Amino acid sequence: MTLRIQKTVKSDLAVFKLTGRIQAADIPDLLTLIKPDPLRRGIVLDLEQVKLVDRDAVLFLALSETTGVRLRNCSAYIREWITQEKSAMDRNKTDDPTGSAG
Repeated sequence: MTLRIQKTVKSDLAVFKLTGRIQAADIPDLLTLIKPDPLRRGIVLDLEQVKLVDRDAVLFLALSETTGVRLRNCSAYIREWITQEKSAMDRNKTDDPTGSAG
């Protein structure tokens, strides 16, 4: 199963409907899609048709969301995994002895 991407532009939003499986090999293509838009449109990743993801994909989705990308129609298991990865990232930041919290 491969990843299929369909782009729709609606006024101030660029919506990318993802279908299939997201895995590490797909991340470079996805990064290209969500690079800052010169027209300042918002970016939405519609995950309704995404059924499988690997950890690299979840990390990508978590980091994308923290930079302003909106995730739409995210399944419960992917949402929970993203939440867990974000929590782990937050813990690592506070546990980092070289962090700026001191």
